[in-house]
Amino acid sequence: QVQLVESGGGAVQAGGSLRLSCVASGRIFSINYMGWYRQAPGKQRELVAGITSSGITNYADSVKGRFTISRDNAKNTVYLQMDSLIPEDTAVYYCNADLVKVVGGSYNYWGQGTQVTVSS
Repeated sequence: QVQLVESGGGAVQAGGSLRLSCVASGRIFSINYMGWYRQAPGKQRELVAGITSSGITNYADSVKGRFTISRDNAKNTVYLQMDSLIPEDTAVYYCNADLVKVVGGSYNYWGQGTQVTVSS
């Protein structure tokens, strides 16, 4: 059983910072791409940032210069450092991973989500 578990969400005032973590556990052979998505009330889920196993990153234009994605391959963990938060960043943040299981096969998994609330 493979699981993605996020942590680090919470409530913060505008201008503040939060750091999200997502740990992938289970019989995982390798993890290719890991990403963070978010979904605000009444809106579609959108990509926030992603990172490949070799460290190549991509970001949504709305978070460039404020958010930083990183990963620890040895720990199967991806992080999202969020600085200069604004109320528009309020959403449920989801971790996503493309991985290969020990038994073979490539799969895509989602975490359960963690709430981030930014007040003005």
